[in-house]
Amino acid sequence: MRFFSDNAAPVCQPVLDAMIAANTLDTAYDGDARSRALDARFSELFGAEVRALWVPSGTSANCLALAALCPPHGAVVCHREAHIHNDEAGAPGFYTHGAKLLLADGPGAKLDVAAIEGVLAGIRDDVHQVQAHAISITNATEYGLTYTPEETAAIGALAKARGLGLHVDGARFANAVAHLGCAPADLTWKAGVDALSFGFVKNGGMSAEALIFFKPELADATLYRRKRAGLLLSKGRYLAAQIHAMLDDDLWLANGRAANAGAALLARAAGDRLVYPVEANEVFVRLTPDEAAGLRALGFDFYDWAPGEARLVISWNQSEAEIAPLADAIAAL
Repeated sequence: MRFFSDNAAPVCQPVLDAMIAANTLDTAYDGDARSRALDARFSELFGAEVRALWVPSGTSANCLALAALCPPHGAVVCHREAHIHNDEAGAPGFYTHGAKLLLADGPGAKLDVAAIEGVLAGIRDDVHQVQAHAISITNATEYGLTYTPEETAAIGALAKARGLGLHVDGARFANAVAHLGCAPADLTWKAGVDALSFGFVKNGGMSAEALIFFKPELADATLYRRKRAGLLLSKGRYLAAQIHAMLDDDLWLANGRAANAGAALLARAAGDRLVYPVEANEVFVRLTPDEAAGLRALGFDFYDWAPGEARLVISWNQSEAEIAPLADAIAAL
C-alpha cells in the first residue's frame, strides 16, 4: 500500500547475500579486491574504459561529480526542478566550494539545447560574471521522463562545443535504460557524458551508489575529495559488494524493468489524470484534495507533489497483485 518513495523499498536478497559473503577479514577502505574490480566491471558494462568509485549516497555522487567538472568560481547549468537544486540542501555549493547553479526551464524537469543556450546567452564573457563550466541533466527526470540517446547526444554536442563538462544524475538510470531499451553507453559516453551518478539504492541496493567517470583522469582528484568529505568508508568492501551483486546477471536492469512495468499498470488506470507520460517508475496524477484523502483513507501512501497533483512511485519489488488495488481505486474515482 506504500507508493511514497522507492527509497523506502527493501533491499533485494542478492545484495544482502553479497554483503554477508564480504564479511571476512580484508583490506580497509577501497583497497579490497571487490572495490578494485569495479573499474573493470563498469568498463565491461559501458564498453569503454571508465573509473568507478563507490559512494554512500546519490547526493555525494552528484556533488563529487560536479566538483570534478566545475571549479569553485564556476557554474553548473541544470533544470530549475533538478534534485541538485531543490533536494540536496546546498550540497553542490558545499562540495564544489562555491560553484553556482544556473537554472533553466523545460517541461517535466527536462532540458533541451535551446533552454541551455538561453541560459548561456545571458552570461557575459568577462570576469564580473560567473562562467558556466558544466551541465547537469537527470535521467530519468524528477517527473519520470527520459532523455533519449539522441536528446542526450544533442546536449553532449553543445557541451563539447562550449567546452563544458556533462554530468548525468542517474538516481533512476536503470529505469531510463529499461524504458528506452538501449545500451548504457548510448545514454552516456557515446552521447558526450563525462560523469554519471549511477543509482542503485532506489533500485534494490542498500547503501551504495556508483560514481562513473568516462574521462578516467577525473577520478584522480576525486579520490582526495571523497576522503576529505568523510565519504571514504573504512569498510568499503561492503559497498563494493552491493554494486557487484546488482551488476551480476543485470539485476539492476531487471529491477528497473519490474518497477517500470508496475508504473505502466498504474498509468493505464489513471488515463487522462496523468500529468506526464510514464517513462520510468514514477506516476504523476491529478487528484482533488478529497480524492487524495479518499485514497489515503483506503490505506494508500503517496506524496502530494504540487497543488492538485500526486506522485506515485513503484518500487522494484512491488508485484502486480500489490499494485492492482491502487490501480482499481484510481480507476474508480
